[in-house]
Amino acid sequence: MSTITNYKPEDLTKSNHLIDCLRTTIETAFYGNNVVRVNSISEAYKLAKDSPGTIVTDMPVYRPEELGLSTDSKILLFNDGAVTGRFAGARVIIGEQNVNESEMATIAREAVYQSRYKKLYHAQVVIGLHPDFMVRAHLLIPETHENIMYSWLLNFQYLTQEYMRMYKDSKEYPEGDLYVFSDPDYLPPSHPDGLALFNPEHNTALLLGMRYFGEHKKGTLTLAWGLANRNGFASCHGGMKRYNFNDGRKYTMGVFGLSGSGKSTLTHEKHDDKYDITILHDDAYIISTKEGYSVALEPSYFDKTQDYPTAHPSNKYLLTVQNCGVTLDDEGRKVIVTEDIRNGNGRAVKSKLWAENRVNKIDEPVDAIAWLMKDATLPPVIKINNSILASVMGATLATKRSTAEKLAKNVDMNALVIEPYANPFRTYPLKDDYDKFKALFQDRNVDCYIFNTGHFIDRKIPKEVTLKILEDIATGEAKFKKLGNFVDLETIDIEGFTPEFDEKYKEMWLNSIAYRKEFIKHMESFKGGRDKLPEEALNQLIRLEDQI
Repeated sequence: MSTITNYKPEDLTKSNHLIDCLRTTIETAFYGNNVVRVNSISEAYKLAKDSPGTIVTDMPVYRPEELGLSTDSKILLFNDGAVTGRFAGARVIIGEQNVNESEMATIAREAVYQSRYKKLYHAQVVIGLHPDFMVRAHLLIPETHENIMYSWLLNFQYLTQEYMRMYKDSKEYPEGDLYVFSDPDYLPPSHPDGLALFNPEHNTALLLGMRYFGEHKKGTLTLAWGLANRNGFASCHGGMKRYNFNDGRKYTMGVFGLSGSGKSTLTHEKHDDKYDITILHDDAYIISTKEGYSVALEPSYFDKTQDYPTAHPSNKYLLTVQNCGVTLDDEGRKVIVTEDIRNGNGRAVKSKLWAENRVNKIDEPVDAIAWLMKDATLPPVIKINNSILASVMGATLATKRSTAEKLAKNVDMNALVIEPYANPFRTYPLKDDYDKFKALFQDRNVDCYIFNTGHFIDRKIPKEVTLKILEDIATGEAKFKKLGNFVDLETIDIEGFTPEFDEKYKEMWLNSIAYRKEFIKHMESFKGGRDKLPEEALNQLIRLEDQI
């Protein structure tokens, strides 16, 4: 077995590092007499279908039997109301500075107590799709929120006989199962906008007042990524694909970016079917820093519907839809209205069948990593020939927010922000990621690139330009040349996007570097210095300034 579900009585002592106050409080709720186990995906579908507010469309689920569903299953839609994105302001992590664990435990006990008059559903999945990494996760959620539970089961891997056999033979990790308690209807008085509480060292989470499915997906991944980090993996919020060429050569690249950065587009691009391409995943995977292989954490895709009009062929792979409209087509059938017409960040859980070229593990070590940024200073592509600088630029990944997030008041969505390694779901020190990615560049000779998927100065970089860059790198056709006076940076000549190092452009570079320097300096004291980076990180940026 991978993670620990059952304990010997003699192991249940105060000295057992796997259990603590919060974990015990949250796990205990799973055994109440108001809890109903949901044992199959077909059972979850029926519960979601009959849940108040669900819209049962007339759009059939594609090849439902392969997913454990009945032949007459339909795509289900559920809308959340005012909130249509994740809210970072609700996240609280045990172990961080000024987080009172005793206070959080009190909130957890009260939340569990307030749930006693509700019917609660207990669902289980495995996270990680290969015996080298499979962990068990549990969700407890009240009646009337069956759509969240159904989407959660579809997004991760619900328990089938096949996967239980794999899980039984999977690599063991000395950690307890993951437990997530969610009550979207309960708002603790101390957190009127909701609470997403994570107890990462003990693999538990408490989601209160959080009705958006994305909170449950990424909340569960938050725990899984933390567990992976503690056990020799680099945790990745991005996509990975492998090119399989006719001469036997293979080329694997991971792309890292926030929602809306283009990571899904780059991952799924087939280049007009010119190449045999294998996809690991477009959002969540891990890389073994010791052996180099990569494992996907989820079978399905939680994708934006913005770029897929109603009649788009990709929509036949939808399973559940969130925050989109519905209308009647010319035959009187209920069909979805997408393209963010109703609101921003319309979403859907897409079947694993969407990408028939999927694998759950890539044995070959990754060849390249690309940081996807939206920084107007940067040309469409930069190659970084310095392992320390490559990790520093990942740690200072500059981008812009998207509609996937609910922003606090007075936060400018268009402002440049830094999100290290494109992973806002980290619960462990930033240095862990810094060291792991630096090791990939330094010890495994992984190439590093920056793809600017936003604007270069004032000109939007078309996705076709980025896709051509990706193709040329993978096929070995890319011709890089020195970028300005930088010692370790190279770029490609692309018409209309050639940098001219006049005084104005140099000033842009200085401002961009200064922004990153300020972030690194801020990390020295922010949260008690928990995310402080080594001195070499700042020195690399100073070195770039000197080269300008």
